[in-house]
Amino acid sequence: MKHTPTILAEFEDYLKQNNMTLAQFAEYSGVHQRTLSNWITQHRPVAVQQLDRITSAMGLPEGHLYDLYIENYIIDLPPNMRRIEPLLYGCAELDKLDAIRRMVGHIMDNLLYSPKLFDIAETLFAQGRYDAALLLYENVAEVEKYQHSERLALCQYRMFTIQVGDDQNRNLRAATIFEVFVERLDEIEQLDALKDLANVYRSLRIWDKVDEMAKKMKAKAKFQYSMKHQQKSRERNEVIKKLSRPMFVYITYADLLCAGVCESREDYGQALQYTYEYVNLDWVKETDENTQHWVKLFQHWAQANVIVNKLLSGDVSMIHDYVEYISTSSDTTEEDRVVQLLNVLIAANQHQVDVDYILQRFETEIDSITRQQASADMYTYQVVPEQTTLFEYEVAKYYLNRGRYSYGFKYLLDVLAK
Repeated sequence: MKHTPTILAEFEDYLKQNNMTLAQFAEYSGVHQRTLSNWITQHRPVAVQQLDRITSAMGLPEGHLYDLYIENYIIDLPPNMRRIEPLLYGCAELDKLDAIRRMVGHIMDNLLYSPKLFDIAETLFAQGRYDAALLLYENVAEVEKYQHSERLALCQYRMFTIQVGDDQNRNLRAATIFEVFVERLDEIEQLDALKDLANVYRSLRIWDKVDEMAKKMKAKAKFQYSMKHQQKSRERNEVIKKLSRPMFVYITYADLLCAGVCESREDYGQALQYTYEYVNLDWVKETDENTQHWVKLFQHWAQANVIVNKLLSGDVSMIHDYVEYISTSSDTTEEDRVVQLLNVLIAANQHQVDVDYILQRFETEIDSITRQQASADMYTYQVVPEQTTLFEYEVAKYYLNRGRYSYGFKYLLDVLAK
């Protein structure tokens, strides 16, 4: 039979090897002598905070004794959240995911622990400890899969958010699994969920789904916006603070998404109609600084997109106006520039327009675009890399069509790699 080592054995060996009394170790470690004595004589477990001090005093790496602590005082004993909770946080900080799996597996047979583990997962998620949070969300979701609860839906939303990354097949699976849980979320939370789903489907170029998510988001946002101004209660304002954007943005962003769907179908007339929807935002009632920031952004985008849709519909005379517009825009972000130059290339390829002078003019920006790194934000992490790849494809197509093969194949190989 295999002997299971104990923390106590290691501790007592340390005292013997260093010829140290309990009183001396207590003074050195900052752990009360009576606590250490009770641990040795009565086998009363020390708290995790005290364990950390003992580990440090013994000259061991942080978290070195966690696995033994779990073996000695967690596994095969009734769950004790006063020990388990701080240990979960400690293991998460040190990325000891196997240890987390063991503890969670020990307690998840009981539904009573589900709310507490969910709260811990939410804290870890807020701290950016996504791998550890994901383990907890997965276990809570598994236990509550037949409960049809809002907590289950939130678990699925967090799991979706964490899992979205560079693997588009994985992204599609994550979006497909999560989509059926959206309606179980809080009505306010649904707006961000639909926005995030739309952005993932947009990056995958599944335009029917983008259209569906955008229209659902707009309908729900319009209703909530109306309710917001009918019921100005403190409680409702606190709920609305959960949104990542001002509420009107979900209405106007839905129009922007629908315009993008129309552009993908080369229905530029309808795309223009959606764009005109967010040109005039006089109906927006809020006047705070954040709202004004977003109003200006949408007006900036609308001004450009009106020109773009006229250009893509065949009015190639607009290309000069468009280039002048993007050249003089003072607040253009790198994400904006990707879209702007992509539009120029699409129009050039569709209507056989020579844009060499434009490519030369923006040579520095193009080089920056091709080297662009992903961001943690759902939009810039998903949509911008997809647009960057599409941009390089259009550049390749432009050069190949004009017989400049060395440039064309350079970009085409980069597209294939991505």
